[in-house]
Amino acid sequence: MLYVGVDAHKKRSRVAVMDVDGRLLKNVEIASSRNGVNQALGRYRRPMTAVLEASYAWEPMYDWLDEVAEEVTLAHPLKVRAIADARIKTDKIDAETLAHLLRADLIPAAYAPGQETRQVKRVLRQRRFQVQVRGMVKNRILALLSRNAVERPKLSNLFGKRGRAFLATVALPEVERRLVDEDLLLLDTMEGHIGKTEGLIEELSKNDPVIERLRSIPGIGRFFGVLLRYEIDDIERFWAPKKLAAYAGLVPSTYQSSDRCFHGRLTKQGNRHIRWAAVEAVTPAARYSAYFRRYYQRIKHKAGTGAARVATARKLLDMVWNVWTEERCYEER
Repeated sequence: MLYVGVDAHKKRSRVAVMDVDGRLLKNVEIASSRNGVNQALGRYRRPMTAVLEASYAWEPMYDWLDEVAEEVTLAHPLKVRAIADARIKTDKIDAETLAHLLRADLIPAAYAPGQETRQVKRVLRQRRFQVQVRGMVKNRILALLSRNAVERPKLSNLFGKRGRAFLATVALPEVERRLVDEDLLLLDTMEGHIGKTEGLIEELSKNDPVIERLRSIPGIGRFFGVLLRYEIDDIERFWAPKKLAAYAGLVPSTYQSSDRCFHGRLTKQGNRHIRWAAVEAVTPAARYSAYFRRYYQRIKHKAGTGAARVATARKLLDMVWNVWTEERCYEER
């Protein structure tokens, strides 16, 4: 068995090849391409296993290595740094260190989803970005109206058909009127891009029992259901709901020394897309579910709005874990 450590970068990468006895057979710089990987590793006839850190450029390198190696491990960069931190740090040393750790079975592995899942996640993350931009544009328009003391019509949705007619004709100073028109044009552009992903989300929702169960949870609609389904991907890697919450960065940082233990702010280390979806789902969950409304109000009364949103978001992730692992829909008793 050969052990391959790869320090991957966008243009050039470093590859270290080591045998089972720890002898370094090769440590070379290669082009970050399929051809570069094949030139460095293709001549070996022995089975090999490879490792690379989950860095900015990990996805293409992971796929190229998967074509020549029996197994490819994605290393958690923060945890590898804790094990193999050194005063002298170069690409050559990093690649060799990764190979040593892989040979000793000391690699803290990160989860690597398949190619198809990664492609779906990229589309969903792009839609999430577009939704956030749309919200920013709407807030800019509302702030501009407030600065000019414009009295808004009593509408449930200012950006609906009647609201848009009002925004198109409201009297404003020349500069402010131009800014509103530009923001409305940008809003229409974002709406168009978001609409293009509706077909994909509808297709992904069909015949997937996991998404159907997730959508039974208050606050989790079709988009959030699909997003959580593909961002989590494999629920079996979380043995308890608290592990899923930690993965989303919805747990407090902890400082413990002797018999003293302090809990600080959220770690926010983990999947920010899951964290965003859970926090955004709090408002509709508290609106339409008596259980989540009581839970939210109880925390809000004791610790404030921010703490209530975080606690409710974590409670929603608990429900996600339960309905997924128990293969049943949410029931409010």
